Amino acid sequence: MATIKTIAIIGASGNMGSSIAISLAKAPYRLLLFGKEEKKLRSVFKEIKLINKLVNAEVIGCAADASWEADIIIAAVPFAAEKELAEKIKQVATGKIVISISNPLNDTYTGLVTNADTSAAEELQNFLPHSKVIKAFNTTFAGDFSQPVIDGKTVDAFIAGNDEEALQTVSDVVRAAGFNPIKAGALAVSRTLENMQALLIQLSIKNNYNWVAGWKILHN
Repeated sequence: MATIKTIAIIGASGNMGSSIAISLAKAPYRLLLFGKEEKKLRSVFKEIKLINKLVNAEVIGCAADASWEADIIIAAVPFAAEKELAEKIKQVATGKIVISISNPLNDTYTGLVTNADTSAAEELQNFLPHSKVIKAFNTTFAGDFSQPVIDGKTVDAFIAGNDEEALQTVSDVVRAAGFNPIKAGALAVSRTLENMQALLIQLSIKNNYNWVAGWKILHN
């Protein structure tokens, strides 16, 4: 019997973090939830229990404690908060998978604040040199988690990273959340993925997609 993996969701009280947590409620994972908004965090926990009363989940009061127990750490925090989070978990994240979901958008959503030769995920890897940083879930909206099938098609969720085993592990998490995982390449491909989401946000605002939209590769 395979060992159940433990996933720490840091930022589980936020829109993306809570959506990820709820989407994984029926998946075969142990979930550790940490967030700064305690009232909302408790609400997320209750919703998870309603979805699956047997779910192995708990609220943890410290990001480092949650990360210490985890096999996979999901950094569901804004780009501006990644460095601070990395400093808190660095000592307990060695050798572990850390998922970067952030998009380093400027205040007007017209572009990214990172330089063209890097990405939010690559910067997080620099902050956590002994962890396996994987980019995932950044090309999906929070609303997509409750509606991962749009117009009859399952939304593709792109992932990128430098460790093949970690990529496969995260592919399984992405699939458990309801999306079709697409391995896009090495971690440097995160630059493209973050720009893709900037474009999708701009299109969503322009065309009133109501924040339920996603990417889909169609092929023979």
